[in-house]
Amino acid sequence: MAESWSFLDTVESNFRPLVVIELAKGTKEETIEWFTKRIVDKKADGGAQLLIKPLVTENGHENIYLVGASHLRLLLGAETVGLVKECNDNSMRTFTYSSRKTFKDFADDNHNFLTMAECQYIIKHELENLRAKNEKMIPGYPQAKLYPGKSIVRRLLTSGILVQIFPLHDREELKKLRHSWYGRVKVGFQPLDDIRSYFGETIALYFGFLEYFTFALIPMAVIGIPYYVFAWEDYDKYVMFATFNLLWSTVILEVWKRICALLTYRWGTLLMKRQFEEPRSGFHGVLGINPVTGREEPVYSSFKRQLRIYLVSLPFVCLCLYFSLYVMMIYFDLEQWALDYHKENESNFSSLMLYVPSIIYAVVIEIMNRIYRYAAEFLTSWENHRLESSYQNHLVLKVLVFNFLNCFASLFYIAFVLFDMKLLRQSLATLLITSQILNQFAESLLPYWLQKRHNKRMKKLMCSKKTDTDLSLAEQVNMEKEMGTYLGTFDDYLELFLQFGYVSLFSCVYPLAAVFAVLNNITEIYSDALKMCRVYKRPFAEPTANIGVWQLAFETMSVISVVTNCMLIGMSPQVDALFPDSKMDLVLTVAFVEHLLLAIKFIMAFVIPDKPREIQMKLAKLEFESLEALKQQQMQLAAESLKE
Repeated sequence: MAESWSFLDTVESNFRPLVVIELAKGTKEETIEWFTKRIVDKKADGGAQLLIKPLVTENGHENIYLVGASHLRLLLGAETVGLVKECNDNSMRTFTYSSRKTFKDFADDNHNFLTMAECQYIIKHELENLRAKNEKMIPGYPQAKLYPGKSIVRRLLTSGILVQIFPLHDREELKKLRHSWYGRVKVGFQPLDDIRSYFGETIALYFGFLEYFTFALIPMAVIGIPYYVFAWEDYDKYVMFATFNLLWSTVILEVWKRICALLTYRWGTLLMKRQFEEPRSGFHGVLGINPVTGREEPVYSSFKRQLRIYLVSLPFVCLCLYFSLYVMMIYFDLEQWALDYHKENESNFSSLMLYVPSIIYAVVIEIMNRIYRYAAEFLTSWENHRLESSYQNHLVLKVLVFNFLNCFASLFYIAFVLFDMKLLRQSLATLLITSQILNQFAESLLPYWLQKRHNKRMKKLMCSKKTDTDLSLAEQVNMEKEMGTYLGTFDDYLELFLQFGYVSLFSCVYPLAAVFAVLNNITEIYSDALKMCRVYKRPFAEPTANIGVWQLAFETMSVISVVTNCMLIGMSPQVDALFPDSKMDLVLTVAFVEHLLLAIKFIMAFVIPDKPREIQMKLAKLEFESLEALKQQQMQLAAESLKE
């Protein structure tokens, strides 16, 4: 082992630690030698061709390893993962090592050409694609079976041998980012480019969407306040408000597509090729040949996957939906009990008791959502999807269906079965406010407490070392490995999705929903920034060109909101009085207005381009140049064949 480390020192004298690997205490020496050898082996031999060193502390070697890579290896890795960088002519192109001189700011001695987040993403990609070839088991652990195509990192994690893999923070850059992001309360935009450079495109795009959505809610909030104050019971006056809401929901989603295209083009991810996405680390199967790329990778029968989805996952989801409806009926029994109690006592206490069932139900909804989330993750992983994008789409679909029914089924039941508008207002307000309080506790108060505890631990450690200098590398690693792990933007988008539902589905009943949403999102920006910088370990960067399936989810919610708002307006006494003789005329009129608004929504979605004209022209130019380059290459090959 010692000889291998000295050899690495010779190869790369300026070793830059980027990623930390923590193995379990007591891991066998032969396992460590085998794993580290696979990491440093050449790509042709099935290795990752990276650099790795043990972290030595005052307590000796603690099975913590630092992973890095040579500058040349990172550049070749950037070409492998398809990173897009800015060229000297200000265009964005996929990086290739052969044409490296044409890219802006590139120099052989400029090790900052790739951001630290991009370097860590490359290392993660290489580690995740370490796969077993001829090994039958992990050396030293006969019970940890391997077979061709199995992800080595995945098997080490599931066997408890590998504790965690995480990227290191850059403390100086993080300090600058904290100051510009949330270090002071200000009215302005977030430093999205700095967030992207440090955390990657996925997280930067989430914060961009959160900021945009908050600003987009302000007109709804401003208009909703006077409607709430001056026209509480006059539903006919809400027609204009509901109509504005429906058009607003379409416009903001279409405008977001354009803003998203501008951001991701500037960041290079709009041009990244995703059709040849590598298999996800959790995907397993027999090693075979990809017919498209010709590369070796695991192969798994899509028929078996479909059987798992339709014979196991689908029935389980339906069972959970039934249980959610059963809990909803218990909630209505509690509502009836609280109403009867209030009629018998007519006191201030009994008036407060009217809100208790809704509060309890809101808490139960949050608990059920979180429990179901774990079950959905297990099922989706068991379905064995090849691509990470496919895995995420199936997971999002499972969770969205359950969360939508769990959060909104009671509101639909109150509105269209019980026809109780007063109870609908009360339930909507209680569910919205309670869910926001619970989420703020989990995302603001709890992270703040964790930060304070983290600071105390840090001060205690520094005092014990009797030094006022900055943390050493060993101390930094030991501090960061104890921090929580950020699980991705899934829950953050889900929270915004449900909030969008509360605001748009029943806008003509509770106009103040947008006001509470704006207040919540302002604190959400600061609390999420705090947890990213101070509470959680640094997550790996993940390139993305858009918010993915969440765009479709928000658009679907906006379509559903057209139906609900039209039906609510049609049920109002004022509108009902316009059709005293024929209810069929009322139904037909409401249906006509609903279809008209839907037509307007779809026309607006079609008329507003997803990408600005400037971006469309740049993409068309790149496509033309690619075709011309391909044509020139074919002509050269034809000329060479004629010479022969």
